[in-house]
Amino acid sequence: MAKANFMRALGLMSGTSMDGIDAAVVETDGERIGELGPYAFLPYSDAWRAQLRGAVAEGAADAELIAGLTRLHGEAVRNCLAECGLKAGNIDVIGFHGQTILHDPADRKTVQIGDAAQLAEITGIDVVSDFRSADIAKGGEGAPLAPIFHHVLSKAESRPLAVLNIGGVANVTWLGTGADGATGSGMLAFDTGPGNAMIDDWVRAGAGLDFDRDGLIAARGKVEPRRLEQLMDNSFFSRPPPKSLDRNAFDAGILDGCGLEDGAALLTAFTAESIRRAEEFFPEPVGQWIVCGGGRRNGHLMGVLSSSLAATVRSAESAGWDGDALEARAFALMAVRSMKNMPISFPSTTGVPVPLTGGRLTRA
Repeated sequence: MAKANFMRALGLMSGTSMDGIDAAVVETDGERIGELGPYAFLPYSDAWRAQLRGAVAEGAADAELIAGLTRLHGEAVRNCLAECGLKAGNIDVIGFHGQTILHDPADRKTVQIGDAAQLAEITGIDVVSDFRSADIAKGGEGAPLAPIFHHVLSKAESRPLAVLNIGGVANVTWLGTGADGATGSGMLAFDTGPGNAMIDDWVRAGAGLDFDRDGLIAARGKVEPRRLEQLMDNSFFSRPPPKSLDRNAFDAGILDGCGLEDGAALLTAFTAESIRRAEEFFPEPVGQWIVCGGGRRNGHLMGVLSSSLAATVRSAESAGWDGDALEARAFALMAVRSMKNMPISFPSTTGVPVPLTGGRLTRA
């Protein structure tokens, strides 16, 4: 077990990009990180991606799909523990996010599928799950939740700074010099707009690829300013934060008639421009953007961001972080905070009225 007051938690995250399951271990007391442990990734098969895309389209999943998905998460746990010879008895709790298939805070709905009781039985480890429902029920957006981890992880970095996560949807955490993990003061977080999802869907439909590797397809295309203006003509971008999005919030019909490369270029520009627009809401300008999530691997997108943002743009790895493991580790930390009744969301990150804990504990 971890040292006194610290717990060893394993976080599981399967994001809106639907590429697979991240599993990572963190030793923490909820306010400090003692050690960042192993990380493992379990990719979804093509068949699983297709099933999950169907569940997202329907906003619902049947019991067989949920049970199968939970078994995959159990496999991800085993793989992560095997990375460094840990056993179930070495882990105090699992932070189990589940797979989001619906997020509609305006209608007070958010759905992450996965069976916590089944996962606890499979692994023999206590599980904290259902991190978003309490926030939604109290009037919050239910997202983003990673800002508390961004705050804890980046205490050695100069502030103000922005931590940008580019997954299926992109979100940003602004951290000021006086950021406080108990009250949320000095913190601001919100979804900025699309991340990788629209680009992934476009190249899958047009070229049968899962994603635009390094942005090479987009780099060969041309951005039509009129279409970009149409995409940006959405009330979401002028709405003050906190705010959050569903994966399928934007209509890709504006791309009708675009070729593969021009469409990829346009959607990449859309992601970048929506991130640039987010700067307008920062209480103070930042000195740097630290980028995590799959989007940091898109060299073309990173180049566009570096050209358009008014600060240094660098990858999570350049800050000494593992960008692949970051969100899974965030839910590991949140599981510990949940068990200690510490807040995981705040008025300035999700719009919830008061700092609020979240998650439900299922004993093994």
